[in-house]
Parts: sequence; C-alpha cells; structure tokens
Amino acid sequence: MIRIYCLLLLILFTSLSFADTFKGFNHEFSTYVAEQLKKYNIPGGAYVIVKNDKIVSLETFGHIDNTKQQKVNSNTVFRLASVSKTFASTLTTMLAQEHVLNLSDPITKFVPDFSLAKEGAAEKIQLKHILSHSSGLMPNAYDNLLHENWSMDKIIGRFDRITPICQPEKCYGYQNITFGLLQPAIETSQDKSYSTLLSERLFSPLNMNDTSIGFNAFKQHINTAKPHVLRKRVLTKKKDKQGKRIRKYVWRTVNVVPDFYKVAPSAGVNSSISDLAKWLIANLGHNPDVLSPALLSELTTPRIKTKRNMRRKYWQDYLTDAHYGYGWRIYQLDEQKVIYHSGWVEGFRADIGYSPELDIGFAILINAEANVISQISSKFWSQTDKLINNKHE
Repeated sequence: MIRIYCLLLLILFTSLSFADTFKGFNHEFSTYVAEQLKKYNIPGGAYVIVKNDKIVSLETFGHIDNTKQQKVNSNTVFRLASVSKTFASTLTTMLAQEHVLNLSDPITKFVPDFSLAKEGAAEKIQLKHILSHSSGLMPNAYDNLLHENWSMDKIIGRFDRITPICQPEKCYGYQNITFGLLQPAIETSQDKSYSTLLSERLFSPLNMNDTSIGFNAFKQHINTAKPHVLRKRVLTKKKDKQGKRIRKYVWRTVNVVPDFYKVAPSAGVNSSISDLAKWLIANLGHNPDVLSPALLSELTTPRIKTKRNMRRKYWQDYLTDAHYGYGWRIYQLDEQKVIYHSGWVEGFRADIGYSPELDIGFAILINAEANVISQISSKFWSQTDKLINNKHE
C-alpha cells in the first residue's frame, strides 16, 4: 500500500513538474511565434502542442485572408501539402501489415504503363522504395508538369525518358508524382477509392472531422484559409534593435489551384490545427486500435540517409543526423529523435513533428509561402531540451 502511495506521489510530482516547466516554456514560445508572424506579416496561422494524449497549447493568429473579415480559428482548414504523405504512407503500410498488398511489389504491377529509359529499371522500383523516396530517380521528377493542364496518364508517359541516377535503396531522391502512384496501388488492391479508405481507416476513427482530401473537398469547406504568395518586400524607414531598416512583407491572396491535388497521396489532404492534434496524439501511440505499435515502428524506421537535410536552413545548427522512413523524416537532435514532415504548396506551408521520447508533438500551419515556419519549428524542437532536462530530473 505504501509503495502504491509513493508511486502515485511520484506521478503527481512529475506531472506538476512538467506543468510548471511547460507553462514558462509555452509563454515564451507563444510570444516568439506571434513576433515572427508579425515580422513577416503572415496573414494567418495556428499551432498546437500535445503532450501524452492531451492538447496542452493551441494558438491561432491572424485572418483567413487579407480582407481581415474572418479570423483563423482552431477549425480553419489549410492545405497540408506534403504532410499528406504521412497519411498515405500510414494507409499503405497498414494495408501491407494486413497482407492486402506487399511492399515488395513492383509499382509496375499496379501501374503497368510506368516505364523508364533503362530497360527493366521500372520493374525494380517497389512500393517500399516509393514510400522512402529511394526509387533511384532524380529528385522531384516532372513536378513542373503538375502545373500544366496534363493528365496523370500523360505525365506518367513521360517517365520513359528518365534514366535512374542510382539503383533503388542506394540514394535519396524526393518525389511527388511517383509517390502519387501509391493511390492506384491501394485502389487496385481492393474495391474502394483512396479517399474512402483514408476516411474509413484514419479520419473517421480519429474523429478528424475537419479533414478531407482533394480540390473539390477544399472548395466545399466553409471555414478555409486562403493561400497567399509574396507580392513584394518594402524597405521601411523603421529600424530594428540592431539598427537595421525593417522590411515590410506584402502578401497577395491567390486562388487555390488543383495542380498538386492530382497526386493525392503526395499533397491532397486538407485539415485544421485541431485535427492535426488528433493525428499527433495517434502517432504518439495513444490510439493503438487505429495506429498499432507495430505500424508506428515500421513507419519510423530509418530507411535512407538524407544528407541534404543536414544543411537545411534553420535546422542545420541542431541536426546531428537525418533519414527518411515511410512517409516521415527522422531527425536526430542531440539526444532526442523527432519524427517530422513539412509541406509547401502555393500559398500554404505546414510543419508537423513528434518526439516519442518526450511524448510531445507540435504542428504549425500558415497561409503564406514563408520559410518562417521552418524557423519556428526548429526553434521549438531545439528548445525542448528544457523539457528533456525536466523529464530526467
């Protein structure tokens, strides 16, 4: 009885200790985010921090567009861009663990018209290589064609002009179009659409009610953030604390376009900051009936080294190693591992990550093409050493 009482006291003390530490941490961080978004004149955004299976902080900033008639709230829907890959990889790996499909299957089994310039090379690319961006193709192959009025069939037909730069699993080359080929692989394996499967297997079980997939779904949402691109930078007469003249960033609202929606597994998901909190909690292991421990382990196993990320702006001062798993990046920051992904599509940026060790997750969304989001995310994870030290005390 005494041992149980002591254990309960220890749990309570640890919880209070974290709460006290986090309160100061979050106040400082929230102020920092607000300052950075104001500095770059970001129209609107939101971030969330989760701990264990709870939201411990959710902040929203600004408006859905430059008219400033509607504020961003916790249910405002943004485009997730490449953060969509975390959902596609989860569904694909889930189906593989259920033996519905095999990650060692060649992509040509599902997309027989896919071919490369070198004979037999396409047949060597397996689903697992697509999931880990280790197909051997040059990075971002034919992404430029997504902006054209081309069908996916026509774009895929262009791949017979590409010669691989390495054998599969031998080098990293980030892809969008080939990652999109996971959709026909999934749909060929059973009689359901990709969007239906995402809804049935992930969105609905996790109560992600703001989350959808596709261009039409985004347009049908009432509460959506509008995309913004940089119009100009104006050098003002005002000066910062270092005496340098301050630049004013002027953003232009643009229309949402269907280009990258053509590759739904790569960039087709729309969601809110509230729903990303649910996604983080599930990936931290708190919804094992939806995302099993075995599934999470397979998704986050390092598959290919990503050396270029070691030089990534804002992150390079903190990263000690970087890999890609299945639809997730694995970043090593000294003693902690962060499972992470970013997204960038016209007018939107998104970042999401979680630390299995700390049982903490963080996501941020903005409706402008500004790299300040990387600055904020790297700042968050570099500052969590305070929480690590608290945990170890």
